[in-house]
Amino acid sequence: MKEFKNKHIGSYGVILDGGKIALIKKSRGGYKGKLDLPGGGIEHGELPIDALKREMMEELGIEIHNIKLLDVSSVTFKWHLDENTIEDLHHIGIFYTADFKSKDLKTTEDGQDSLGAKWYPITELKKEELSPFTILVLEKLGHSFHKTLRS
Repeated sequence: MKEFKNKHIGSYGVILDGGKIALIKKSRGGYKGKLDLPGGGIEHGELPIDALKREMMEELGIEIHNIKLLDVSSVTFKWHLDENTIEDLHHIGIFYTADFKSKDLKTTEDGQDSLGAKWYPITELKKEELSPFTILVLEKLGHSFHKTLRS
């Protein structure tokens, strides 16, 4: 089994509507099957805020405005890239809050890594169904998870 180190830097949206948050379900990658913040990689020469706007349109199908920087953080984790390869990923995220005009989210696959978006009541989310970034942001916003749940 071979192992390699990698890093990924992306812009992510924390899109809130009252007690709900817009999340996508991941179709591939290290967070496959998890609920994740919409967003993704910053393309060469792209400003982080422009990456955010592009990703919100691609994954949520919405235009955003009144964008504010919330936090910058990172996580590291290992996952099986394939049956012979483990990726040790350092995932760096730039997190923004933003307002939106339409609550209608894109519920279909984006053809890349989202199985579709949905509004989720924050108080009903379970830690084990969330990506590490989603957990970080929700905890930063003051949401606490039940102590019986494991990371």
